[in-house]
Amino acid sequence: MEHFEIHTSSPEETEKIALKLARLLKSGDVITLEGDLGAGKTTFTKALAKGLGITKIVNSPTFTIIKEYEDGRLPLYHMDVYRIENCEEDLGFDEYFEGEGVTIVEWAQLIEEQLPPEHLTILIRHIGGNKRALIFEPKGNRYQALCKEIFENDGISH
Repeated sequence: MEHFEIHTSSPEETEKIALKLARLLKSGDVITLEGDLGAGKTTFTKALAKGLGITKIVNSPTFTIIKEYEDGRLPLYHMDVYRIENCEEDLGFDEYFEGEGVTIVEWAQLIEEQLPPEHLTILIRHIGGNKRALIFEPKGNRYQALCKEIFENDGISH
């Protein structure tokens, strides 16, 4: 599977990548974010929301599982499924995945069987100080084309 990788040296550089991605997103897109606590998943999501024109304060939905932001170009559905491991209950994720907005899922590996087969996984790794490695793993033609559009014009490695 092809992947695309970039290293950033500051939160502002990470934000720039998220803003660029946000401009290319469309209704029904699903992004999963993986990374250790403090890696920058919520920072990335805040920047993505900003790029979608969302003006409300975006923070981690740790205790509510899903937060909806509908005041931008597209609605943003921000999920943090960290606390629902081994949940057998149908929480209606597919309604969001197939909805009118963009869905971002933190800790998506915990609901992997419920994810749509085509989505974009972004792994954020802390590599020291403010440095991060952002690894984009597209699953499906839509996300492969999206990554190429983001990375090929910038000379970013993949």
